[in-house]
Amino acid sequence: MSFYEKARNQKFLSFTMIVFTLAIGVLVGTVVQTGVKAAHAQSIAAPDATPLTVPGPSQMQSSFAGIAKKLEPSVVNISVEFGTRPTPQARNGSGSGNGRRGGQRIQPEDEGDNNNGSNDPQDLLRRFFGGGGGGMQINPFGGQEQMPSRATGSGVVVDRNGYIMTNNHVVEKASKITVRFTGDDTEYPAKVIGTDPETDLAVIKIDRKDLVAAKMGNSDSMQVGDWAVAIGSPLGFQSTVTAGIISALSRDVEEPRESSRQTKSSFQHFIQTDAAINPGNSGGPLININGEVIGINTMIASESGGYQGIGFALPSNMAVKVYNNIIKEGKVTRGSIGIKFQPEDSRTPALLEVYGAKQGVFVGEVVKDGPAERAGMKPQDVIVSINGKNIATGRDLTDMVADTEVGATLKIGVIRDRKPVTLSLIVADRAKTFAETATIAENTPNDKATTESVNAKFGITLRPLTSSIKQSMGYTGTGSVEIDSVEPDSFADSIGIEKGDILLDLNREAINSPDDVKRIQATLKPGSAVAFHIQRQAGSSARGGSNWLPLFPAGRLPADSN
Repeated sequence: MSFYEKARNQKFLSFTMIVFTLAIGVLVGTVVQTGVKAAHAQSIAAPDATPLTVPGPSQMQSSFAGIAKKLEPSVVNISVEFGTRPTPQARNGSGSGNGRRGGQRIQPEDEGDNNNGSNDPQDLLRRFFGGGGGGMQINPFGGQEQMPSRATGSGVVVDRNGYIMTNNHVVEKASKITVRFTGDDTEYPAKVIGTDPETDLAVIKIDRKDLVAAKMGNSDSMQVGDWAVAIGSPLGFQSTVTAGIISALSRDVEEPRESSRQTKSSFQHFIQTDAAINPGNSGGPLININGEVIGINTMIASESGGYQGIGFALPSNMAVKVYNNIIKEGKVTRGSIGIKFQPEDSRTPALLEVYGAKQGVFVGEVVKDGPAERAGMKPQDVIVSINGKNIATGRDLTDMVADTEVGATLKIGVIRDRKPVTLSLIVADRAKTFAETATIAENTPNDKATTESVNAKFGITLRPLTSSIKQSMGYTGTGSVEIDSVEPDSFADSIGIEKGDILLDLNREAINSPDDVKRIQATLKPGSAVAFHIQRQAGSSARGGSNWLPLFPAGRLPADSN
């Protein structure tokens, strides 16, 4: 074999060996890789599942979110101070806490144990707002130092010039009121423009312009099952939004058993909702799905004092009517014919049948010297019509008469001794007709005659004490002038004068009317010494009355007083 042939055969052999080696390598690699894949597949919990991915941020679509964003600038947190209020004492005579139950301040008419196991619906009703500080500290000399009682509620801006709607029980008897907005720590002092205890509505004002006013809705357009949204500051958590539905309409709710009235207001026909309402929501708005205010949250039915799915709001149509009266006159004027009637119940049809009527309002009492008495109406008459319009219930009667202008003439159709009689009477002012009824008589918070120029030096407004006001306060002393309001950071505020104090003397001169204060302050100059003799309510006595403590706040008028 020649050298050339040997070389060619050797080259072929080498190539063959290389190819064979590569083939063996590929085969081994395939076997190993298949084994690895099999082992990896066996380690996955769900090998046939597709991994999920998180999408990029996007704007969520929600009607409730839009409502909350729209109303947030209009809903406010209201903080109030009530002056010094004592807390219960332990049996050993030491202080026993901060005078709050469950961390929340309860309205005076709701004080006491929750319902003591009773299932009486009256015991379940709560008017409330959030708790705050307050309470009592022990003085090292053996006395007790009382701290101001504080609480929080809610409100809604209804006018861009600073007018806010809230509950009367939120600001009632408050010595100081401040308002805060969401995202703004500024505290704006507020003053009361007017209140209406019969609907539990109040109008307050702050000195701030260009506010965002909430849009008022028509509560008569709401139906059971419609969406409802509540916004407020429950339990101190500002700008809390809750949603639910309208559970019922035109609910007549009696006052809590502990209430001074212990009766059902003729002007409160509530919207019932299951939107979560808790202490602190009082005065906040109930809103429909269009972002319109259709109610002012007022009270709940609860065994625990907290949310249990039954809340009540004053309808916006009534709230607007009251608001318009307050901003016009500082109070609400309602018509009255001067009667008290028998409330309807299951026995009413039988009662009316005996007196010869199929339907109507049974007159139980005629107020002395009132319009009805002067027109010849008598107890046991049955009112069946007003100006030719049939009257079937007490609500029909009160709504129609209350909306009638004072001084207008009404033709009243009655059944007397089973015979029809027509009486003509002139409608009177409800507050004057029922002057001895404290809740009605107190519906005059802004008496211009008592506030004129009194606050020039002192920073206070005054009102004379009527017998009905004294009775409602439990005051039996000789004082005849009450501190109606105290301007924040004023001279009176700096020396400790508070709303609700009874003024007896000023610089050792007896005070019998607001005019006495004006006369004395006209003689004072900047830097003059001023001493007040007042009485301040300290709490309930063992006999069920009230303790009124004598105090003598004093100071010198500031140099810039005028």
